[in-house]
Amino acid sequence: MSEPLLDVEGLYKAYGQHLVLRNVNLAVDRHEVVSLIGASGCGKSTLLRCINLLEEINAGQILLNGEPISAASPNADRVRQRIGLVFQSYNLFPHMSVLDNITLAPRKVRGEGRAASEGEARKLLARFGLADKADEFPDRLSGGQQQRVAIVRALALKPDLLLLDEVTSALDPEMVGEVLDIIRELKNVGMTMMLATHQMAFSRQISDRVAFLDAGRIVEIGPPEQIFDAPEQERTRHFLERVLSTAP
Repeated sequence: MSEPLLDVEGLYKAYGQHLVLRNVNLAVDRHEVVSLIGASGCGKSTLLRCINLLEEINAGQILLNGEPISAASPNADRVRQRIGLVFQSYNLFPHMSVLDNITLAPRKVRGEGRAASEGEARKLLARFGLADKADEFPDRLSGGQQQRVAIVRALALKPDLLLLDEVTSALDPEMVGEVLDIIRELKNVGMTMMLATHQMAFSRQISDRVAFLDAGRIVEIGPPEQIFDAPEQERTRHFLERVLSTAP
């Protein structure tokens, strides 16, 4: 069998005396979609930030294509070309147009020329229904449009792995669908993704596997039908009973 695209081994992360991630082990295969579910504060976002090297880990290691990337002095910029991260807040530069937001990293990090990077950006914008927004500034877009631009910006670097951190949590309910449609499209074309989400129905629909985190540990991981219909761990059952009973 081929090695996983991403391999997290024995990962620990603490902030001072507060241990946030405890012995996390997780492998993600190419073209796989893995959802992280669990209560707020369970470590989902911190795990994504560690994988993207925005947080330094305390123990364990992270490998991408078999290559350790979590060494003491990694080339973080090189890693982030291969691992895209989209935040729950859009983090677009307000003083730059949509097109400039998307082309900044390809030009500065990858050294692409303006014409080439703009051509690719316009193709991505057209693909996701944003062709007419290239010259707009972020504050003139809806929340859903801004989040779609943030996803396009991450895709512009052609990452091997895309991390999505609660990308619908800041949106009005009517805007959630347009962002979820992009994620479905990315799954259909084989993008490898990890997403932290509170959208249980969507997680069930889109995921190859679902990991339930509690107090910084992966309590249970498996196919959606196992996790949602027949969870093996009592803590998983309790969480899902509580969350699903309050779902609209």
